[in-house]
Amino acid sequence: MAERPGRRNPQITHAQVQRVERLTPHMIRVVLGGPGLAGFTAGQYTDHYIKLLFPAEGVTYPEPFDLQHIRAEFPREQWPRMRTYTVRRWNAEERELSVDFVYHGPEGLAGPWVASVQPGDEVRFTGPGGAYAPDSAADWHLLAGDESALPAISAALERLPQDARAHAFIEVSGPEEEQKLESPGNVSITWLHRGDARVGDALVRAIRDLDFPSGELQAFVHGEAGFVKELRRLLRVELGVPRERLSISGYWRIGQDEDIWQATKRDWNRQVEEEQETT
Repeated sequence: MAERPGRRNPQITHAQVQRVERLTPHMIRVVLGGPGLAGFTAGQYTDHYIKLLFPAEGVTYPEPFDLQHIRAEFPREQWPRMRTYTVRRWNAEERELSVDFVYHGPEGLAGPWVASVQPGDEVRFTGPGGAYAPDSAADWHLLAGDESALPAISAALERLPQDARAHAFIEVSGPEEEQKLESPGNVSITWLHRGDARVGDALVRAIRDLDFPSGELQAFVHGEAGFVKELRRLLRVELGVPRERLSISGYWRIGQDEDIWQATKRDWNRQVEEEQETT
C-alpha cells in the first residue's frame, strides 16, 4: 500500500530470510532473522502485523534506504509497494520472526515472491502494528475468519488463559488446508471447507447457528470484507455486542488488490457503520 506524501517516515526493519516452510498447499511460512531485528519488538498483541516493502520492478533505491527520501525524489510509480501480513510468531530469544502467507498462485505481487524466496534473501518492512489480544476478563471468546485471519487466530488461541472458553471458526478451501492448532484454553475449533462456494458463506451460517454462551463476549472477526460486514451486523446490530468488545475488520476484498482496498477501506467502513447503526 503506497502511503501519501507528507506522512512521517516509518521505521524500516531490514531482515534476512532464514527458512521457508510449506505448511499446507496454500500456506507458506517465511522465517526472518538477522541483526536488523535487534531492535524489533512484538508480543503485546496477537494480531501484530508488518508491511513488507516490494521494490518497483527495475528500480534500485539508494542506500541507506530512506522511504521518505524515495517518496520525495522518485515518481510515485517507482515507490516500493506495501503488502500487509500478520506476525504469526515472534521469538525474541532467537530473534526470529515468522510470517505466514496465503499463496494463491503465481499472479500478483507477493505470490511470485513467496514462491521463489530463498534463505539469505533480504526483506524490508515497517511495523509492527496491532490492536487486539484476548482479554482474560471475558467470559468467552469468539474467533472467526478465513485463511487470511488464520495466523492471528492461531496466535490468539495460544495466548488464551487456561480457564478461558472459546469458539473458533476457520473457513478454508478444503481439508488439506487445515492446520494443527494449540491452546491452553477450553477451545472448540470448527474447520469449514468452502469448496466452490463464496468466501465466508459457510462461516456466516456456522456462527448464526452457534448457541451463544451466556456472559460477556470478546470477538475477533477478520477476513474478506463481505462476510465481515454480515457478521458485524449479526454481532453489533442483532445481538447488541458492545463495540469495545469487538475486533472486526476486512483484511481484504474480493476483486481488489491491497492498494485499491486500502484506498477505499475507510469509506467502506464508514458506509457500513452508517448503514448498520441506523438499522
